Amino acid sequence: MKNRFAALPFALMLSMAAPLTAQEAEKPADEGLTMGEEVKAPPQPYFREESGDWKLECLKTGTAVEPCQLFQEAYDAEGKPLANIRLFRLPDGAQAEAGAVIAVPLEVLLTAQMTISIDGAQARRYPYSVCDPLGCYARIGLTSDEIGELKRGAKAEIKVVPFVAPDKQMTVAISLKGFTAGYDKIQATQN
Repeated sequence: MKNRFAALPFALMLSMAAPLTAQEAEKPADEGLTMGEEVKAPPQPYFREESGDWKLECLKTGTAVEPCQLFQEAYDAEGKPLANIRLFRLPDGAQAEAGAVIAVPLEVLLTAQMTISIDGAQARRYPYSVCDPLGCYARIGLTSDEIGELKRGAKAEIKVVPFVAPDKQMTVAISLKGFTAGYDKIQATQN
């Protein structure tokens, strides 16, 4: 007796599925399935050339136009990377002439923000945009006047506050040697 009732739900399911199977047989077998599309490899970054202490980092696009940006990595006394900056030209007519993404190590005090000064001049403060497993990032805009300061300057200092020592600052020096020549090259490639 038990076995007859155990098979009943299965038999009911089969009897209900039979009309559906007949209806579905009229539709193409692949209806509702995506056939996919070719995935092209993303553009690959490479260093095209150096300009003083800056590198011209470009993207291989497979075309004659390759977008480029300036790149520099800063190290501590032991050769360990502390920060890096990627600076790029913005389209004409924007409030900022250029933009930059500055990466610093994790465990910075986010509320203290990042400050940047050029040759000891008045510092400007910038908030962090995001952190990931590799570090924390500030996305900043630079006006024409600030680009002029970078072109005339010898070094920029980035200061961050460590989370574990909120009463201290960590200073990272960015050399401006070669900045003007490098910046002029990214202007040429971006226009």
